[in-house]
Amino acid sequence: MVSLLFSPEDAGLIVSKKNLKFQLIWPQNSFPLIQSSSLKQASSDFNNMITVIQFYISGNESHPHNHFKCLLLLSSARASVTSTGGPSTAGEDQKKVRTKLMKFLMKRPTLQTVKEKGYIRENVFGCDLATLCSHEKTTVPSFVQKCIHAVERRGLDIDGLYRVSGNLAVIQKLRFKADHDELDLEDGQWEDVHVITGALKLFFRELPEPLFPYSHFNKFISMRDLIESLPDPNHDTMRLLFGHLHRVIEYGQDNRMTVQNVAIVFGPTLLRPEMESGNIAMYMVFQNQIVEFILNEYNYLFQ
Repeated sequence: MVSLLFSPEDAGLIVSKKNLKFQLIWPQNSFPLIQSSSLKQASSDFNNMITVIQFYISGNESHPHNHFKCLLLLSSARASVTSTGGPSTAGEDQKKVRTKLMKFLMKRPTLQTVKEKGYIRENVFGCDLATLCSHEKTTVPSFVQKCIHAVERRGLDIDGLYRVSGNLAVIQKLRFKADHDELDLEDGQWEDVHVITGALKLFFRELPEPLFPYSHFNKFISMRDLIESLPDPNHDTMRLLFGHLHRVIEYGQDNRMTVQNVAIVFGPTLLRPEMESGNIAMYMVFQNQIVEFILNEYNYLFQ
């Protein structure tokens, strides 16, 4: 949960040392200024808040986002006396506030600049594979490496490996830890291996572009040449993942995960067209067959 909290006493953005405040009031006069279950949503709310401020600065009384309301607070002394000792008008006060707010907004760095300086790190889940690998200075995401190592250490003979679903609430908790660089799979709370396998499947399912890139979807006929032509993050992550799945299949008598079962589980997760068409059933067959082929020919394709 991402929360930015303000008490009634100190809520607001101070734009002057003379008791001038620009206050942003949440509905029903409660004071969680920004509250969200994700950093992305909190960032979106903050941008909406800035939009409201900009509308206020431009003199527009209305604002496009009902979550935020603008209120100008003036001390009685400031409202009645100007800097020269004479009476002050509301228009003059508002003009000064707008000027100060505009200076503040103009100094605000862009989201890209903040990311480049490292103040905001990309989430692990939902991040582009190349971006994540570039950030970690590797060609295989650390999260994928950790999950595969943990699964293999706990045993590949576990019944229903990758087929049995883990507890969704625990998987989401693991996801949160991974996104905040706090994940330790040796912690006892991740004892259920199905939680780890579920999180690994979720990671691949939420890639903006699947592990098999869109640009290669219609070319997986010349399989070996095509795999060799993949970008390093896709190729190396694919090699590690399929090597792991190949070892899972070797324990098929114990875990009941045959080549076909693994292909059914991972086919739609790893491979999909950029634009969906009416041939969904046909695509599902192709997806499973391609994954099944790579599993069967793993040594030829990657060695």
